[in-house]
Amino acid sequence: MKKIKLFFLILLMSACAPYSSPERHTWSQYLNGASFTDMTEISRVAKRPVYLGAGGKLINDATEISEKLEYGDKTTNDNIVATQYMAKLEYELYDALRKPGISVQRAGTDVVIILVRDALMELNVADISETGADTLGIITKTLKKYNATFMEIAGYTDAMRDTNAASALSMDMAQRVGVFFSQNGINTTRMFIVGRGAARPIAAQDNVGRLTNRRVEIRLSPAR
Repeated sequence: MKKIKLFFLILLMSACAPYSSPERHTWSQYLNGASFTDMTEISRVAKRPVYLGAGGKLINDATEISEKLEYGDKTTNDNIVATQYMAKLEYELYDALRKPGISVQRAGTDVVIILVRDALMELNVADISETGADTLGIITKTLKKYNATFMEIAGYTDAMRDTNAASALSMDMAQRVGVFFSQNGINTTRMFIVGRGAARPIAAQDNVGRLTNRRVEIRLSPAR
C-alpha cells in the first residue's frame, strides 16, 4: 500500500513540475529529422520524400477537406484546398492564443505565429517558462490536428554588438521550441529550424522595441 501511495505521489509531483528543456547534449536526438536551414520552396520539395517516408500527410490527404472539386484545373483546385485548410488553421490558432506577446498572422497561404521572448522564456534564464510551455502545448495540439503542414521555427534577437552571440542565442530559442514539439509528438521531418540573430526586426531598436524583436516565429506552410 505504501509503495502504491509513493508511486502516485511521484506521478503527481512530476505532473505538477514546471517544464524544463532536456540537457543540451540530447537535443540532436530530439531533433533528428529536422532541417537546419530556411524553409524555402526548394527545401520543402527536397524534404518531401523524407517527410512522406516518416508518415507525413499532404494537404489533399487531409480528411476534413478531401472532397474532389468538380470544376477548375488541378492547380487552381489545389490552391483552393490549401487556402481553406490554412484559413481553418489560422482561425483556430487565433482563438486559442489570445495572450499578451503573441500574434497570429497570414502571409499568403502561410500562417505565422509570433511569440515575443518574454511570453515564451524565463526572464533571466535561457529556458521555456511555465507560461511558455502552456502556450506551446496549445500550439502542439493544433499542429497535431492540422498535420499537413511544414513549419519553420526561427529565433530572433534585438540588435547586439556580437553578431555571433546573437546568432547563437536566436538558435538556442528556436531549438528549445523544436525540442518541446518533438517531446510532445510532433513529426520532426516537418521542421526547419534557424537562428537569424538580429535580422528582420519588427520594431524599433529602442528599449521597448528590443523586447518585441526578441522573439520566435513559427511559420506554417501547406505540405503539397
